[in-house]
Amino acid sequence: MEDPMTVSASNPVPDLPLHDLAGFTHRWVDAGGIRLHAVEGGRPDGPAVVLLAGFPQTWRAWRKVMPGLARRFRVIAVDLPGQGHSERPERGYDTHTVAAHVHAAVKALGVPAYWLAAHDIGAWVAFSLALGYESQLRGVVLLDAAIPGITLPETIPTDPAQAWKTWHFAFHLVPDLPETLLAGREREYVGWFLKAKALAPGTFDDADLDHYAAALAADGGLRASLAYYRDAAESARRNHQALDRQHLTLPVLGISSSHGSIPDMAASISPWADNTTGVIVPGAGHFIPDEQPEAVAGAIADFIADGD
Repeated sequence: MEDPMTVSASNPVPDLPLHDLAGFTHRWVDAGGIRLHAVEGGRPDGPAVVLLAGFPQTWRAWRKVMPGLARRFRVIAVDLPGQGHSERPERGYDTHTVAAHVHAAVKALGVPAYWLAAHDIGAWVAFSLALGYESQLRGVVLLDAAIPGITLPETIPTDPAQAWKTWHFAFHLVPDLPETLLAGREREYVGWFLKAKALAPGTFDDADLDHYAAALAADGGLRASLAYYRDAAESARRNHQALDRQHLTLPVLGISSSHGSIPDMAASISPWADNTTGVIVPGAGHFIPDEQPEAVAGAIADFIADGD
């Protein structure tokens, strides 16, 4: 790992404890005017795989998947703007703006072309990144995500059997109220998401809840996390503006799960992507990388092998 003094000077969220992963190193890079945090390891000479997580998580959503990928690939998990140990800008959370920052971070790490795998809000960003930088991507893996303008339903269902999966989209859009209600109760809120949306009750332990709650509570993390939802209409507009000019032609893998939010990611993406395949992971809810990490690592590795 880097010298502790260097890490402290680089880290824009110094009050949030850092968690190490054996064989991986923390990095902070300039990403188009903001600092993003990346956790990097694996084979320096292998194909590069960039991982993005969603709400209410950080790069640690991938910690069980990363060692399995590291045997064959250069693995880089990036905290999105406002997430984990990345800088929390005041504005600019539509997914095309965020995608430009993520792509700049990957370039700053010296990666000329890469595979991209992303879950939840991370997949929102990944889809927009593919639209903007398709020639520099080798393929994209999208996991269980209601992408604005793409796989996100136009209306929130009112059937209680379905509404609990998507109610928060409307709640997060309301100005100020979520911050008022959630400040100081981040752990209860994070705990509901992680426990309700995972199939197995024991998927997340107290340390997980503590980490994700602290990341939301630290230095504007809650405001930044909500901003992705508040900018979702702009993300959808820019997605469709790009899709008016092009469809994705690079390989896209949609990963769904037996008990997730989007029953068939591949089918949901296929109207906008010409080369789409799908995998449905059994025994998982929404948080597939945490719940079935070996299956996810295997699906990503097979997808890359097929592409190469």
